Amino acid sequence: MPLLWLILIVLAIAAAGFVLGRGRAMRSAGGDARHLHSLPAYYGNNVAIKVIVPAMLVMLVWLVVQPLVINTVISGTIPESAVRENSSLGLMMSEVRRTAEGIDNAIAGGVMPADTTIGADSDIEAVTQQLQDAGQIVTSELTPTMLVAAQDYRTMYATGNMIMSAVVLLLAVAGLLWGLRESQKDFRARNTVERSVRALLIAAASIAILTTVGIILSLIFNTVEFFRLYPATDFFFGTTWSPSFSGRGGSSELGVIPLLWGTFYISIVALAVAVPIGLFSAIYLSEYATPRVRAIAKPMLEILAGIPTIVYGLFALLTVGPLLLKVFGDDGLGWMQAGTAVMTAGLVMGIMLIPFVSSLSDDIINAVPQAMRDGSYGLGATRSETIKQVVMPAALPGIVGAILLAASRAIGETMIVVLGAGAAAKLSLNPFEAMTTVTAKIVSQLTGDADFSSPEALVAFALGMTLFVITLGLNVLALYIVRKYREQYE
Repeated sequence: MPLLWLILIVLAIAAAGFVLGRGRAMRSAGGDARHLHSLPAYYGNNVAIKVIVPAMLVMLVWLVVQPLVINTVISGTIPESAVRENSSLGLMMSEVRRTAEGIDNAIAGGVMPADTTIGADSDIEAVTQQLQDAGQIVTSELTPTMLVAAQDYRTMYATGNMIMSAVVLLLAVAGLLWGLRESQKDFRARNTVERSVRALLIAAASIAILTTVGIILSLIFNTVEFFRLYPATDFFFGTTWSPSFSGRGGSSELGVIPLLWGTFYISIVALAVAVPIGLFSAIYLSEYATPRVRAIAKPMLEILAGIPTIVYGLFALLTVGPLLLKVFGDDGLGWMQAGTAVMTAGLVMGIMLIPFVSSLSDDIINAVPQAMRDGSYGLGATRSETIKQVVMPAALPGIVGAILLAASRAIGETMIVVLGAGAAAKLSLNPFEAMTTVTAKIVSQLTGDADFSSPEALVAFALGMTLFVITLGLNVLALYIVRKYREQYE
């Protein structure tokens, strides 16, 4: 059964359970809601929760665990002799999964019959052609072992989905019957529903935390593997970035300092644009603008936050870069050789960060108690004096926190840098030269046919770990400053 249909059926059972549970509770009270312990809707919600939560939880766990189990079982059936030279079992399993998906797509597209069974005796050339006709990209030559593994993978996956559908539906029906049995007038439905909702909120928070832990662990493990292959001192203190994918051992120079310099340089230019404009905009909107102007200007300013970063990158590449080149290039001051430069990416990134700084600063300034302003006015201060000597000092910790959060956002930006700053990893003070950042090199190192056992590919995880530590530090510092601000003025 398709996953979407399974979810819709569970939701339909939950909706029916809500109606039936509510009706059963009302009948037990003789049609008078005053005789119920809780409001009628709580009884319906209790049944719906008992239907949805167990079924969806089992389905979620099943969808996570099933691929791991199938991969383990299938990989155990592949002999070591079947793994090609200069390859690995993991890469072969990736090809097996791709082949299995291609066979399913070919069957769905009518290229293969629905009852197709592929084994070791199948015509490999014919199967390859059928997969290509179905739009499947065949990256390597198929072998009988891969075809058998792909067929076993399809069979196990289909069987697992069938069992999952049966289990989920049984749980949904069991939850329906359980909830209906509890739908009596004396049942404390409100207490049960509130405990269930609290448990769901805790589970959601736990999932977010566990996801963060999983990301960190994946970075740590791959970073440790990288440092086993490449010296940590050369990585952290090297001033040359020159990866080589030619297979020559020890030929790559993977110093992170040029990338960090480019990252911080572009971020500084961006903040130099975003902070003054965003801060002055926040001061105007919170202290000077009329309610009508504020209602129009604030949403228009925040439209910038909804523009995708790829659009900003194209804007940098097609508009800002040529404009700067016309002014600072050979036809102008002669400082700029190409449209891709630190200044190009920095200006566009600064425009992107303006609503970020403005919105946060506006909220911080509005959080300053009005009594402080009234006291200043009562002492004879003007509006500008009140802003300068009362409002801004009170809001300064929160504004600093907003700036640090904007800095962490600038450090993690990728698309604007790729399109606007170029790809040169260098140490230079000239803002009109092309440079690159950590995030841009993470993309380039993981793009293409990279061998994930080589330092040239694993360095992406070391770069990601370095960037994670830097941004985490900035966010922690920002949260500390904001918390201190709240303790002082709340």
